[in-house]
Amino acid sequence: MNTQIRNPKSEIRNRRRAGFTLIELLLVLVILGILAAIVVPKFANRGEQARQTAARTQIAAFATALSAFEVDNGYYPRGKDGLQSLIQQPNDANNWRGPYLEEKGGIPLDPWGRAYIYECPGRNNPNSYDLSSMGFDGREGTEDDINNWQLSR
Repeated sequence: MNTQIRNPKSEIRNRRRAGFTLIELLLVLVILGILAAIVVPKFANRGEQARQTAARTQIAAFATALSAFEVDNGYYPRGKDGLQSLIQQPNDANNWRGPYLEEKGGIPLDPWGRAYIYECPGRNNPNSYDLSSMGFDGREGTEDDINNWQLSR
């Protein structure tokens, strides 16, 4: 018969080693927090980059439609509501061959849910038009704006 003598001190030591200490858990949480602080912003910014690309693409599509309108009518649509002329014929456009945009719900909004800003004649393009999106912050004239006069540079 094999009898072992139990040592109470070794049993206590084994029980203590069975789990993690509070300091070990806190250290792991700090490391995970640092990794999350580095990785999460990189992935979060991808959505914003996609919206900026979508706005640039939409402005390029408007430019194509506006050029077709100008070829047919000899001028760009005038005024702040000129983009509507790409879908509905204005009274003074005798050679209108639109609609120049295939949008079922009207003129599309920018990726942030706001209307594009259209001016003809433009302040930056006095011989044609200015077309822009106010970007993420929703304020005109800030660094995140996307517009047709900077896209062509």
